[in-house]
Order: sequence, then structure tokens, then C-alpha cells
Amino acid sequence: MPTFPWKTTLAATAVLGSTAFVFAQASPGMNGPMGMHRQMMSGQMAQGAGDMSQMHKHMMQGKGGMAPETSQGTGKGMPDSMHGASGAPTMPGQDAFGAIQEVVRILSANPATDWSKVNITALRDHLIDMNEVTLHAAASEHILDDSIEIMVTGEGRTLAAIKRMVPAHVKELNDIGWKAETDELPNGVKLTVNASESTPLAKLKALGFMGIMVQGAHHQAHHLMMAKGGFAEH
Repeated sequence: MPTFPWKTTLAATAVLGSTAFVFAQASPGMNGPMGMHRQMMSGQMAQGAGDMSQMHKHMMQGKGGMAPETSQGTGKGMPDSMHGASGAPTMPGQDAFGAIQEVVRILSANPATDWSKVNITALRDHLIDMNEVTLHAAASEHILDDSIEIMVTGEGRTLAAIKRMVPAHVKELNDIGWKAETDELPNGVKLTVNASESTPLAKLKALGFMGIMVQGAHHQAHHLMMAKGGFAEH
């Protein structure tokens, strides 16, 4: 379908507006009703030409790669809220990448860091375990009278991650006052968590497998410890 050239439209509208204005000025009887009508028509056409001019400006900004002006922001077509303080992106783009980047920055900022012991590979392996358990493990939950049983199963890399992470997490749960235990299965682990006054059965049911796995604030500390070459479990 042919597209009518916008430059021709702009030029024609501007010429018509100018002609109407000149005609209105030169015609007799400008003080009468017809004169007032001519003035009104002239003004509307001139305004239309101005609107077309403004449209042309925005089109040229978009086609020429020029960013539109904004009342606030960086002046590059995006408000400050979309940028960091320096005007650059702040998100690393991938969670595990960001976690490793954060730990490396902490280690680099500490003059006492013993780089001969640092093991970023161990941290990366653990983050892969976390990804496998979080996204790929199957979790079949059964509510009993006073506890919840969760069959956590998987294959290959996911199974290995389950067997490393879930039993280790039970130790952390017991340290913060929960009552939990695990039993090994051929294709995974059975996690049992008992209800208590602080963790009633309704709460355990609502949390489910991943809600229970995220309990405690030990993950971040463990990540840093792993990277330093220390405790590498969980």
C-alpha cells in the first residue's frame, strides 16, 4: 500500500496556511461576519501547519537517532529511574553471575583476603546446585497430623544437588529451632518437618518445599565462606 509522503503534506499545509492568511488580510469587509470567519479559518490553518511542524520535529528525532527531550532524566530518552547513579545499568543480568560478582568485590575490597585460598569455582558449583534444586527438583508434599513430608526427587545433576543441599539445610533448620529430618531415597530425599507452636501446620503447608528451604539467613554467609576456601557444604 503506497504511503503518502509526509514532507509533501507538511509543505502543502504550510502554503495553504500562508495563502489563507494573506487573503484574509487583503480582502475587504474584514470587520464584518465574513471577515471574522476568514480570520478564524486562517488561524486554524496556521495552527495546523504548526502542529505538522511539531510532528516533523519528533519524527526527525526518532528517525535520526536523536533522543527526545525529557523534563527529567539523563537527556538520553530514558528517565533516571531506569539507570544507576552514573547513568549506567546496574543489574548483572543473571543471578548467579551477580552473586559471584558481589563476593569477588567483597574479597577484593578486603586487604586481608588470602587469595591463595580463594575458591570461586566452589561457589559457582554451589550456585548451580541451588539452581537445580530450585528449578528442576520435583517436590511431592504430604500433610500429616502434625508434620509435612516432602519427597524431593530428580535425576542426574539435579539428584546430586538434592542429596547435597536438602540434608545440609535440615541442620540449619534445627539450629533456628525447627524440627526437621531427612531420609535418603533412591532418587532423592524425603524431608520431614514437624509442626510446632512457632511453625504451625498451616504455615508449613503454605510454605511448601521452597518456602522451607529459604528459611534462615545463612546462605549469604556460606557463599562468602565457600569463596574464601572454607566451609563448602550447603
